[in-house]
Amino acid sequence: MKTLLNLIWLVLSGFWLFLGYMLAALIMCVLIITIPWGIAAARIGVYALWPFGKTVVDKPGAGVGSLLGNVVWVVLAGWWIALGHLLSGVALCITIIGIPFGIANFKLIPVALMPLGKQIVDMP
Repeated sequence: MKTLLNLIWLVLSGFWLFLGYMLAALIMCVLIITIPWGIAAARIGVYALWPFGKTVVDKPGAGVGSLLGNVVWVVLAGWWIALGHLLSGVALCITIIGIPFGIANFKLIPVALMPLGKQIVDMP
């Protein structure tokens, strides 16, 4: 079932969100000093491409450094990506079939805003 959900997700919004994350990752890696944010954007982008069957949990040991890094991320790129999730989620919620995918978009907004200190794991 999760494969079917992921395929529908990929067609409806996953691919475009993935491209947004990869653009942010590319920009962050080009700027050299922001490479850690670029790596986080790429990691979350792959998750946004194929999200069903995985979940995001807090990384043990993440502290003040990841909090400060998340503040920088929100200013540089996080709010654009979160806005993309918000708009995509609202558009998907217009149709009955799209409601579960819209909700999945809304669940990705906190991760889009604060990707540092998070870990993507397979659901049991």
